[in-house]
Formats: sequence, C-alpha cells, structure tokens
Amino acid sequence: MTRAFIFPGQGSQKVGMGKALAEASAEARAVFQEVDEALGQNLFQLMCDGPADELQLTENAQPAIMANAIAVLRVLQHQAGDAPVPFAYVAGHSLGEYSALCAAGSLDLATTARLLKLRGQAMQAAVPVGQGAMAALLGIEFDEAVQAAAQAAGDQVCAVANDNAFGQAVISGHAAAVERCLPIAKELGARKAMMLPVSAPFHCALMQPAADRMAEALADTVINAPCVPLFANVTAAPVSDPAQIRTLLVDQVTGMVRWRESVIAMRDAGVDHFIELGGKVLVPMIKRIVEDVASESLVEMSDIDSLLEMV
Repeated sequence: MTRAFIFPGQGSQKVGMGKALAEASAEARAVFQEVDEALGQNLFQLMCDGPADELQLTENAQPAIMANAIAVLRVLQHQAGDAPVPFAYVAGHSLGEYSALCAAGSLDLATTARLLKLRGQAMQAAVPVGQGAMAALLGIEFDEAVQAAAQAAGDQVCAVANDNAFGQAVISGHAAAVERCLPIAKELGARKAMMLPVSAPFHCALMQPAADRMAEALADTVINAPCVPLFANVTAAPVSDPAQIRTLLVDQVTGMVRWRESVIAMRDAGVDHFIELGGKVLVPMIKRIVEDVASESLVEMSDIDSLLEMV
C-alpha cells in the first residue's frame, strides 16, 4: 500500500488527550517532556487535567495537538520495532502541517513546539477579539461558498478559509461580513450555515500581521528537506524544497486550507491508505472526498496495536 500520514488541526484538542498513551509508553512521555521543556511550561499537565478553556486557547491548543500527534507517531514506530510502518507522503490540516513536517524530519520537535506557540499567539493578536469570526457552511459546494463569501464581503473581508470536503466549507473574516454570509449561503443551497466558537478569523487576509510575525520567525529557523514530500495546504501539491516550505508556511497563515484538493491529489499520486495521527477529524472528511481508499485514526494504544496487526 502507498501510505500517507496526516495530522489534524485546531478543534481536535480535548482535556485528557495523550494521558493514557503516556501512561502506557515511555516514548510518548519523552515527547511530552521535550515539548514542556521547549516551551518552559507544563503543557502536558494542561492537556491531561485542563481546564478546558485554557487548553482551548490558540497558543496552547496548537502545540498540544502537535505534541499528541507526534507522541502517537513515536509510539507507533517504536511498537513496530525493526519494521517501521512506511509512509510515502505527509500532510496536515492548518497547524497539522507543522506536525507533518516534524514527522518527516523537516523540523525538530522543540522547534515545532516553539513555532506553534508563537503562531497561536500571533494569530490571536492579529485581530481584536470580537472583530473577526468564522462560520461553517454545510451542504454547499465550493464554488457557491466562494460566491456567498464574495457577495457578503462588501468593503470588508469575507473569504473561504477551509475547503474541507465536498459540501463542507468554512468562511472567515470580519464578524459582520461573516454574519451577512449565512443567509446568502442558505439562498445558494447551504443546508446549514452556523457561526463557529473560535477566537480569531483564521486563514484570511486579516491574519496578515500573524503572517508577518511567522515570516520573521521562520527566516531564522532551520528547515531540512523532509524524508517524504509534504502536500501543502495552500497549493494542494507536494513540496520537498526547504525554501519553498518556508514560503508556504507563511502563505498558509492567510491562505485557504485546500484540504479537499490535497486529499484528491494524494489519491491521484497513488495513496490508498490514509492514517490520521492524534485525532479523529480528518478521516471522516476523507470518506466524503475519495472512495476506494483505506483510512483510520490512531489516538490510543489499542488503535496502534490494531494497525500493526493489519500491516
């Protein structure tokens, strides 16, 4: 099988994440300890015990989700022993792109954690609370979602931020424009259009201050060529050149997450087995995008054991 390791984005965090895995595996504990040391905070305790509202803060959720995913990966490969599970590509949804690059050896774990902490802080600071918003549009195709956002924008920002799957898009921008978009989307065929409980308008032009901060941070960051190509969010195409990866990580802050196109492109490149590490949000999307591929989510030790029995 041709396998892709994929990594979830924000929204997959929850109190208790990683706790059982750390209790069962020294490899997982080592990941969480390294991340804590890199950040100078006890993030793993927050992941285990909460409170949920503090874990949900973007600057905590982003490195926590990454740490959990990399812990699952390290446990998987340790349990596999002398025959590690091979993978041909990596991809991640939004912040998951950093997890994917860490998994492929392009970024080391401590650097990845620090970058995501900064990314979360920069994204939160880019727009004053209450001025931006995001909304989910369900049952509407991508072209209609783009049309609805454009009609609602006026002299403000309103754009498709995530093209997640067929009939599943997310818009982002000024709060008033996003609210204007909801009835327009329903007129164009959306089955459901609802505001999302997020703290900032991610993946739109309002995030330019955060993109500028990430450009500064990434300019001084060592990025190695990944051991396998990354399918990038903003191009839905494979990339291995470190300079191009650096540029795409900056573009990603304001750019649309082209997840639907990325999954189709990976399938067309021969991927017939998708493994989501650390969450259970991407596999349901994949099932809506492509047929005749295998896919599964690895979160707990039992998931890892089941996969290793199969491969």
